Amino acid sequence: MKRIFLLIMFLISPFLICNAQDKIILTSDSVKLYVKVQGSGPVCLYIHGGPGAGSYSMEKFFGEYIEKYFTVIYLDQRGSGRSTSPKDGNYSVERILLDFEEVREFLGVEQWITLGHSFGGILQMAYINSYPKSIKGMLMLNCTLSFKDILINSWIPKARELSNVEKKILITDSKDTILEELFIAAKAMSEKGEGWKMSFNSKANYDLMNLSYDDISDFNYDFSSLALNIDDFWIDYRDLSSEIKVPVLFYYGTKDWNIGENHYKGIKFPNMVLWGSETGHFPFIENIDDLVRAIDYFLDNYPL
Repeated sequence: MKRIFLLIMFLISPFLICNAQDKIILTSDSVKLYVKVQGSGPVCLYIHGGPGAGSYSMEKFFGEYIEKYFTVIYLDQRGSGRSTSPKDGNYSVERILLDFEEVREFLGVEQWITLGHSFGGILQMAYINSYPKSIKGMLMLNCTLSFKDILINSWIPKARELSNVEKKILITDSKDTILEELFIAAKAMSEKGEGWKMSFNSKANYDLMNLSYDDISDFNYDFSSLALNIDDFWIDYRDLSSEIKVPVLFYYGTKDWNIGENHYKGIKFPNMVLWGSETGHFPFIENIDDLVRAIDYFLDNYPL
């Protein structure tokens, strides 16, 4: 059942507050962002992947663990999950990063840690590049720092393998050509019922994740339907990683075909714990014990 929020307008603030934990924050361009604050310890912003996957799955499957380390800010990005969509269709990186900053300022957080999953890696890199003083550490779980790299070198080849799609010759490596290849392979893989193998070690875990979306009525998929066509998200941040000085946990799956088993080789954070695990794309469902060990080790070596 959909939770009904009582929204109280403050004349001196652009924000709407619901209760002690669940909040709707009204951005400067009138998007209502869903935010939930839970846990204890240093403040940590969860930057979900997808694009457009929402923050609920992290809270549902890994919340009881990560909230022991941090006060977690679960945020559904604009056009995702329980947040509304911008009337002007503005999903630029610049605007999304401004959302993060408006949430941070509203909550009175001077500096926080970011926790990103998948596409959240690109947003984390854009965020720390634009607002370096806001972030004191980053946890990257199965993250990409380059859409082009993971699609050309892992996603599309694996999807072709699973669906037996004949390889189409790539005339260029342009975004449009890559997306054409992506949709052809994805369609064939879906028709053969093999799509779950891209992300999970078992069909049961794939079904578990899918069922979690039923917990939220009127889930907003606007961002997910548009994101891959936005040029902002196709920047390759791998080389920039060498310039990021904050401590980073980079956790990757050796069976994560969304990202690829070799994507980590292009990551160059100078203060990094690099942790590989025999898992798919969602370790917070399939390999929780190992993920907890990685976070423990990271925090032991880089106290935040």
